[in-house]
Amino acid sequence: MAQHHTKDKGDLGVAKAHADLVGQGFVVLFPATEHAPFDLVAYADGSFHRLQVKYRAARQGAVTVHFRSIWNDRQGTHTKPTDKSTIDVLCIYCPETDACYYVRPVSHRASVTLRIAPSKNGQRSGVLDAVEFRSLAGAIDP
Repeated sequence: MAQHHTKDKGDLGVAKAHADLVGQGFVVLFPATEHAPFDLVAYADGSFHRLQVKYRAARQGAVTVHFRSIWNDRQGTHTKPTDKSTIDVLCIYCPETDACYYVRPVSHRASVTLRIAPSKNGQRSGVLDAVEFRSLAGAIDP
């Protein structure tokens, strides 16, 4: 896969999430600003769901998202925890599987790791299998 600039990766993740959600029967709405805490809104059956989309490459058979934002400026590197009350669902797009995974941030602490391949030591206890997170309906109706 060709190298992507960070903004391009984010745009690809949002495009993949859009297509995936439409395929699941949702109407997808986009905010009119880049400064909203969510990237899109999925609508179905009278309910709106705010989604933030993250592009994450697999590392050692898993995708991990930390619930924080990191940025740099002249004063150095800054970290800010995600305000989980501003989004309903986190959509993780993984290019290695070309799939989107949906998790509720409030169900996790500082991060979430989804396994896309079995662990090398065979551990199953406490492991979140990514395939179980493929549906937005599963994330909003746990």
